[in-house]
Amino acid sequence: MQKVDKRKYLKPEMVARLNNMSLRARLVVEGYIIGHHKSPYHGFSVEFAEHRAYGPGDEVRHIDWKLYGKTDRYYVKRYEEETNLRSYLILDTSKSMTYASGSISKLDYASYLTAALSYLMLSQQDGIGLVLFDEKIQQFIPPRSTPSHLNTVLSQLDHINPGSDTKLGPVLHEMAERIKKRGLVVLISDLFDDPNAVLGGLKHFRHNKQEVIIFHILDRQELEFEFNTRTRFKDIETGELITTEPWHIRSSYRSLVEQFQANYRKQCRKRKMDYIPLFTDQDLDLALNEYLRKRQKLG
Repeated sequence: MQKVDKRKYLKPEMVARLNNMSLRARLVVEGYIIGHHKSPYHGFSVEFAEHRAYGPGDEVRHIDWKLYGKTDRYYVKRYEEETNLRSYLILDTSKSMTYASGSISKLDYASYLTAALSYLMLSQQDGIGLVLFDEKIQQFIPPRSTPSHLNTVLSQLDHINPGSDTKLGPVLHEMAERIKKRGLVVLISDLFDDPNAVLGGLKHFRHNKQEVIIFHILDRQELEFEFNTRTRFKDIETGELITTEPWHIRSSYRSLVEQFQANYRKQCRKRKMDYIPLFTDQDLDLALNEYLRKRQKLG
């Protein structure tokens, strides 16, 4: 029987062919682990998710001898209080996220990423919570680190109903007030809202000593604007229509989008938040690498 190369499941179009979110999450992470030797972040290994290097003061009886046999290194089992980090995955499900120039919408891509992150975080015994929002919070699942909690989160991701307009600012402020313990906030959104309002909400998290990652999800056409004939454009959220010759506005449009991204990049750097722009045609390991780099910094 021919062995399946699971690295193919890092490609969003391959993930879309799978039947459910549980299978998607597992195969994306397994594909990532298989290809991990190509990653610039060699220090992380999911194989040792429940272990840490043996050090002074550790009891010999806690050494995992089977793991020693495989690696020729001493590891002791980690306990939940050593590894537990509370993470909040805040996913934008507004109408603008349903845009797709190809087969994968921004919401599809964002949900696959959220599922994979959930699987990866729980494999590290970290607690995960899920927030789905449009103009308000539609679903909030508080963080837990039990294996059964993954089913709850993935089931919710499997049944997303796209919402209405985006109102990021109020949602972020509300969540900043609701999250009492320090942890990691992961925002996954196209950020199509007033940048000042969005950054104000993100700043609220930083004021509360939360760590923040922003995955900015865009369709490639939303940057490149490679439309070649007279086209009618419709705002998915407001219904507003505009008909134009794309070549006539392409240059100024691209400039505005690049400024939009550059402003977020600058403002996030200033506030020590991680800003990662992603396109829906990119492999998912790019986002997983960025998350793991952040997780390593947090210890």
